[in-house]
Amino acid sequence: MCHFDISDSLSYSDLQNGLFFLRHQNKKKYFYADMSKATQNYTRITTRTLAELKAKGEKIAMLTAYDFTMAGIVDKAGIDIILVGDSASNVMAGHETTLPITLDQMIYHAASVVRGVERALVVVDLPFGTYQADSKEALRSAIRIMKEAGAHAVKLEGGSQIQDSIERILKAGIPVMGHLGLTPQSIYKFGTYSVRAKEEEEAEQLLKDAQMLENAGCFGIIVEKIPANLAKKVTQIVSIPVIGIGAGAKVDGQVLVLNDMLGMNKEFSPRFLRRYLDLHGTISNAVQEYTADVKKRDFPNHEEQY
Repeated sequence: MCHFDISDSLSYSDLQNGLFFLRHQNKKKYFYADMSKATQNYTRITTRTLAELKAKGEKIAMLTAYDFTMAGIVDKAGIDIILVGDSASNVMAGHETTLPITLDQMIYHAASVVRGVERALVVVDLPFGTYQADSKEALRSAIRIMKEAGAHAVKLEGGSQIQDSIERILKAGIPVMGHLGLTPQSIYKFGTYSVRAKEEEEAEQLLKDAQMLENAGCFGIIVEKIPANLAKKVTQIVSIPVIGIGAGAKVDGQVLVLNDMLGMNKEFSPRFLRRYLDLHGTISNAVQEYTADVKKRDFPNHEEQY
């Protein structure tokens, strides 16, 4: 999944008893977030849970996480799926693309996340170069993620070109999520992060790939940065959950990069991103206040020492 703010941002400031308080352009709005009418009854989210949610018409909420602390917060807040994305290459390591992150690094992040999660389904990206060329290598990579990190499922980017890898992993009993549309591991092939499948030929291939993923046994599909009407069609022709990012509202659920929706990154501003906090500003202000308190000898005070 690609890691990418919107000029008209939302600020999320409080959650208590299901009541969210938001400030939007200094206008106070209160609303009750029926946080998972269906999912509140599940003590653990599984691939079967997701199928049940689609059947009930209940939307599925998915976010990324890369460390123990954030994963624990996100999990306790009621998220359905946590994706340990190869976007860690961008937001955690500072790389320009997702390509540099290694399998060992993904296992490190995934293991940290799994230790912080009690309820959500944890899906882990197979990084670039660990599944494309050889289905046996793909299975070895998936096994390492499941055994060493304790993940619940893996995600692979692509369609028919990686069918052998997907099928071999599935035959080993490892749940697989597909990923179609904009596939960031192929960025040098595409040459741009623009919307995919706008042309009829590519759209038709995407539909075929979605059906292939379902027929192979995948439990779900992420569709990234494709036209909303196409994403709707994908959702209608497959019985497995379809999670969108930049793919409109007519899918079974949504996923965002946690760092982006919390406003930790100022540089990215895709149309699909909604910010729920300005955490960049909050952290910056806190650090400035701490530094000032230390400089003027105000911290620690008498009550803050032994």
